[in-house]
Amino acid sequence: MSRLETPTQTTLADHTTLRLGGPARAFVVAGTTDDLLAAVRSVDGPVLLLGGGSNLVVGDDGFPGTVVKIATHGWRIDGDEVVVEAGQNWDGFVAATVEAGFGGLECLSGIPGSVGATPIQNVGAYGCEVADLLTSVECYDRRTGEVRTMTADDLGFGYRTSVLKGEDWGIVLSVRFALRGDGLSAPVRYAELARTLGVELGARVPAAQAREAVLELRQGKGMVLDPSDHDTWSAGSFFTNPIVAELPAALADVEMPRYPADGGVKLSAAWLIDHTGFGKGYAGPGGRVSLSTKHTLALTNRGGASTADLLALAREVRDGVHARFGVTLRPEPLLINCAL
Repeated sequence: MSRLETPTQTTLADHTTLRLGGPARAFVVAGTTDDLLAAVRSVDGPVLLLGGGSNLVVGDDGFPGTVVKIATHGWRIDGDEVVVEAGQNWDGFVAATVEAGFGGLECLSGIPGSVGATPIQNVGAYGCEVADLLTSVECYDRRTGEVRTMTADDLGFGYRTSVLKGEDWGIVLSVRFALRGDGLSAPVRYAELARTLGVELGARVPAAQAREAVLELRQGKGMVLDPSDHDTWSAGSFFTNPIVAELPAALADVEMPRYPADGGVKLSAAWLIDHTGFGKGYAGPGGRVSLSTKHTLALTNRGGASTADLLALAREVRDGVHARFGVTLRPEPLLINCAL
């Protein structure tokens, strides 16, 4: 059932992994797809869809519209595919598929948030992206008032993006994946994961073994949620790895991680940040925010921070990297009622 909460009851800091963000003008929790459709159809004005809150940076003034919390859950097998509700916890779903003997999603273990958010930014990690396995989504189109199926091609996937990112017309209701039924992982494509597993690139291992290794790697970087660990009070990687058409002069003769990509060369944002002088634990205003002590790509709330504090640190890092290397870093999370 849906329920409406008032702004005094609902501060968005209580619903984001950064634990930042002001009040919502109105807040609705939708526990079923019918409730979700009814809630969205009834909204006249700005709407913010909220899942696990792991990819949002919400301004200190909150959101001047209606926040709809998607609390649907569950998944089912449909032939050679699985269909999962948008509000389902992502890692819980990945764990369940592995336990049920499916492979394919194991490299995306430990990522916080809900299933419905994953196609919006084409979530990826350790050599795997949602686009590799997603076949379609059921989506409510606010422009037409209709529910329609969008295929992977319709979603226009790119690196950490899709046609739905930054838009509010498309509301994901469920997602359909084609997984492997043999219980083995996808071919291991990421060198760090291959080393951890002790296998060659391209090898396939039991999906449960790959999941365990991914969780171990993510925990070592503070990328698995732990309320007692401020390094996990973050939105994950704050900046995407930049893709440049050609290397800037400052990087032309520098040995650094670089990878071929559509449109040019993908660089390591973490390397750029670290070699600009922003090391692990680098603190922002009053020490209330800092880079993670485990990973330079995560900006973290150390307690008592504001969104303004976080954005000030993000600007310092972004501008410092641009001044040093001529590369502009862009944020990965969605910025809601705030700007970098």
